[in-house]
Amino acid sequence: MKHLLAVILGGGAGTRLQPLTTHRAKPAVPLAGKYRLVDVPISNCINSDLNRIFVLTQFNSASLNRHIARTYSFDRFRSGFVNIIAAEQTPASRNWFQGTADAVRRSIPHMEVYSHSHVLILSGDQLYGMDYREMMAHHTAHNADVTIATIPVTAEEAAGFGILKTDDNNLITEFHEKPSDLTDKESPVSEEMEKAGRTYLASMGIYIFNKDLLYPLLDKRPDDHDFGKEFIPAAIENQRVVSYPFEGYWSDIGTIRSFYDANLMLARRNPPFSLYHPDRPLYTNARMLPPAKVQSSYIQDSLIAEGSVIVNSQISNSVIGIRSFIGNNTTIKNTVLMGADHYPWHEPSLRDRNEGPERPGVDSESYIEGAIVDKNVSIGKRCIIKNRDHITEGEGSNFQIRDGIVVIPKNAVIPDDTII
Repeated sequence: MKHLLAVILGGGAGTRLQPLTTHRAKPAVPLAGKYRLVDVPISNCINSDLNRIFVLTQFNSASLNRHIARTYSFDRFRSGFVNIIAAEQTPASRNWFQGTADAVRRSIPHMEVYSHSHVLILSGDQLYGMDYREMMAHHTAHNADVTIATIPVTAEEAAGFGILKTDDNNLITEFHEKPSDLTDKESPVSEEMEKAGRTYLASMGIYIFNKDLLYPLLDKRPDDHDFGKEFIPAAIENQRVVSYPFEGYWSDIGTIRSFYDANLMLARRNPPFSLYHPDRPLYTNARMLPPAKVQSSYIQDSLIAEGSVIVNSQISNSVIGIRSFIGNNTTIKNTVLMGADHYPWHEPSLRDRNEGPERPGVDSESYIEGAIVDKNVSIGKRCIIKNRDHITEGEGSNFQIRDGIVVIPKNAVIPDDTII
């Protein structure tokens, strides 16, 4: 892996994840109560002995930059790094990144400083566990110019992805962007996937390129800016492009619904993606917080992050983030509560950061169901937060409803006795 560089794409404005991306980049959105989405591809790299990593950022990147700087510091014996490359004005270009390929194109001068023969391109907002050493070995064994990680999907799912057609040797012969007609677009898959009806191969947006192909190709096509829509179809026509089949858990967290479902999946008793895998730890910022304290409460099928304090409450099928305070006789169901940067009883003068309300957390006798509560939110006493009318899209002064899920934005204050 010493000849491979990893490039993690920070993504665009993340409008489909609003309001979670109002103040942060998509890869900086919290996950499972204590992580950030960007921790997933970085951890996969580290667990694959791939220690030279670039993260390309553009929108709302301050919190992402801060998280990476605090979290990922390699010792000198490993010669590794996680470097942030932000969109910048140069003599060659005064524009922001125009797409995934353009972001890599304009980062080439920073990457060429390091010796490498291949480039691994990753997304910063997906949840999965993959050993990139196996993908690299597959790339080499098939003498590929480009390798694309693919996952089998059903006909119902296929319309939302770029679908690749392969032969029996994993050679990709066709590419179809979000096809409406799936006739003759099936590919050879394992017997297990065939029985499950997952016979269409979707691109995961994970690529290995030979450096000697990628850089000249980016230079020759300056007006093409996207890998999935422009460069991959062109490469399939002219180069040897191979599929790397992946059958594990994978979620592209691009919408409020997918974010909500992925978090609650992690709280299940036997989730398809495990945070407890002995060989694939998920790394993040070590905050040195105390253990969670649970007093006279009932908790079922939930994740409770460190530093949380829960008093005489009922919590089920939920994710409770760091430093969450949940007051007396409160009920939380099917909810992602992201936590806080400080405790409600701490004086403002003692806090490292003064962002948000004075008393974050959920006060006594409140009820929350089917919601995402962003960081540093203050919910008062006797509040009810539940989409009782099954509204798909809507908004109010201190909340939004997206995909049927009530979202309370970061730093919001919900007064006592509020009903949403």
